[in-house]
Amino acid sequence: MASLLATNHNTLLWAREAEVADEITRHHRNSSFLPDFELCPSLRATEDPQVALHAADLIVLAVPSRYARSVLELVRPDVPTDADLVSVTKGIEVETGFRMTEVIGDVLDHDPDRVCVLSGPNLAKEVAAGQPSATVLACRDAARGERLGRMITTETLRVFTNRDVIGCEVGGSVKNVIAIAAGIGDGLGYGWNTKAALITRGLAEMERLGVAMGGQTKTFLGLAGNGDLTATCSSHQSRNRNVGEQLGKGRSLGDITADMRMVAEGVSSTPAIAALAQRLGVPMPITRKVEAVLNGSLSPVEAVRQLMEYEPGAEFEDID
Repeated sequence: MASLLATNHNTLLWAREAEVADEITRHHRNSSFLPDFELCPSLRATEDPQVALHAADLIVLAVPSRYARSVLELVRPDVPTDADLVSVTKGIEVETGFRMTEVIGDVLDHDPDRVCVLSGPNLAKEVAAGQPSATVLACRDAARGERLGRMITTETLRVFTNRDVIGCEVGGSVKNVIAIAAGIGDGLGYGWNTKAALITRGLAEMERLGVAMGGQTKTFLGLAGNGDLTATCSSHQSRNRNVGEQLGKGRSLGDITADMRMVAEGVSSTPAIAALAQRLGVPMPITRKVEAVLNGSLSPVEAVRQLMEYEPGAEFEDID
């Protein structure tokens, strides 16, 4: 994202590791996370958050959900109150069940109309390679969303706008859980019928929870819902799908995550999403089985067996 923004705007990236910041600024590469891509030559990086933030007009928050609060608390004195904030983090805070914009609101004294969400089927390597992609920017202030959308849009990334911040955040979080389920199916050797069933019923779970939390049904039919869900459940670039695949093949979660350089958000967000569903009385059987596999109380095979015993009922709840 930073490299894309740098093609049209003066962009400074905060990297916590000095060697990463130096490599980005001097060599236009990030060998730790995007080793096969050359970054925009005008992109610069610093390990000093004060330098990165003090004059920023637009701040993009790209931090794993489990670290978001601590990072925001660290940089709180340096965040300009008149800057627009865009969260690209797709997760739920485990301890509170907060969405990322709620975490931002809890930590920063910031105008909620300036806090936006960017979400959609945006696999990092494909975006970095300049492959045609689309995403959605959710902002309560429609005019601000349109202005920021134009700022972020490039020749290879189309940015649509949406005012449903809640729905876009729920979609971006729940799709990671369903992607783990899809990966488990892959690891067990199941085919496209299974994948299609998981994506479709996973979308139903996403929509039920999102509406219960205040989101809009139509959001889940768009890029932040069905679009992101389809890409994450299907692509071998998806970290969450890959975690599920390894679980399906019999590896332990500890061994899988120990081998990962980057975070699979679904691993930490699944229990938080399951807890939200229970509190709101929302049935999410796939999510609950993923939670059970992750915590070791069910094997992948047993989780599938129990799902297949689940009473299906009507496909759509408003149809008799």
